[in-house]
Amino acid sequence: MDVVVAVLGLGEAGSEIATDLVAAGATVRGYDPRVGVLPGVLTCHSEAEAVRGAALVLSLNSARDASTALANAGPELTDGTVYADLNTASAQDKVRLAAQLPRGQFADVALMAPVPGRGLRTPMLAAGSGAGRYAALIGPLGARVSVLEAGPGAAATRKLLRSVFYKGLAAAVIEALTAAEKAGLEGWLRENIAGELAGFDQRTLDRLIGGSHRHALRRAHEMSAATELLEDLGVTPRIAPASRDLLAELAERARWTEVSGSSPGGAGD
Repeated sequence: MDVVVAVLGLGEAGSEIATDLVAAGATVRGYDPRVGVLPGVLTCHSEAEAVRGAALVLSLNSARDASTALANAGPELTDGTVYADLNTASAQDKVRLAAQLPRGQFADVALMAPVPGRGLRTPMLAAGSGAGRYAALIGPLGARVSVLEAGPGAAATRKLLRSVFYKGLAAAVIEALTAAEKAGLEGWLRENIAGELAGFDQRTLDRLIGGSHRHALRRAHEMSAATELLEDLGVTPRIAPASRDLLAELAERARWTEVSGSSPGGAGD
């Protein structure tokens, strides 16, 4: 499939995706002032040069640089261009980018797994006016795209909701293992965590949620003790006290509901 694709940003993610696009037979034009030549990618010297004649533009620079890249590319975009922003950003940022697009169709694309090792096969969600066309252009080249029938920001929202869990989990694991290393128990805790995660399913999720509500006060006390342990080990506690505070809030809500028959925030909270 002979498709001209412009890739703006050839860092870790952009370079892998660009390389896979070349291997799939696409004509790839790339621009990144910080990255040298990539095999098979036509090196361009500006965003405008890269997007000239491209049916599909992939913005993979960063959320901070996305607006500038779009502004620089704008004069060379056409009504037939699909401009896809693959950077991790807020839904509001994606809406603003879509409004900034001078012509063509905008696709809010969320990469739903780490790109290294997956490249173009990284699962993607796409939303916005250009989502369907984005999938039609890049899907035959090997991409895995799920199209959302929603405006820009819908894919970003789903990505960030997942990030709350996934990055929060990573932070909790790091804090726990740092303390375990201090206590001489890192090997034991690594094995314990791996075993727990291996058995994680929908029922586990239900137990985590239900148990946190039913036993909030006891678990808040438990996380107070865990916070003290981290401090005793010389580890700055961040996740443990945040968990303690959330559980204490759940316990207070339950107490208020039991006493008054309503939540602390009132019927509409």
